[in-house]
Amino acid sequence: MVVTSEPDNSRLPGTVFTPRQVRLLKITVIVMGILLVGGFALVLATIVYQASRIGEGKEAPAPRQAGMPVIESELVIPPGTTITSLSLDGDRLALHLSSAAGAEIAVVDIKTGKVVSRLKLKAQ
Repeated sequence: MVVTSEPDNSRLPGTVFTPRQVRLLKITVIVMGILLVGGFALVLATIVYQASRIGEGKEAPAPRQAGMPVIESELVIPPGTTITSLSLDGDRLALHLSSAAGAEIAVVDIKTGKVVSRLKLKAQ
């Protein structure tokens, strides 16, 4: 009686592989191909999802509504002083003042209208 359940360990003609090794190699290549295509699809889906959410989360400043209080304030500067430049950063306004006495920078909080600081500029 011949036992047919033993694996055939003979090599395929022209190769160094057995039929079992070729079968495992085919399965491995198919699984890796599926993983590669699935990963590429996941990357594309993530890009589309992120691109569709551009601009969300950043709220535009609310327009001034009628009935909201308007803040009026005065910045006292000496006579003969001129504002040479200004810069706005968030709710702070920096004014560069020039006069005969020297240069000065005044930082104003726009929400309250108060001068936060004054910096006298002196040459060394």
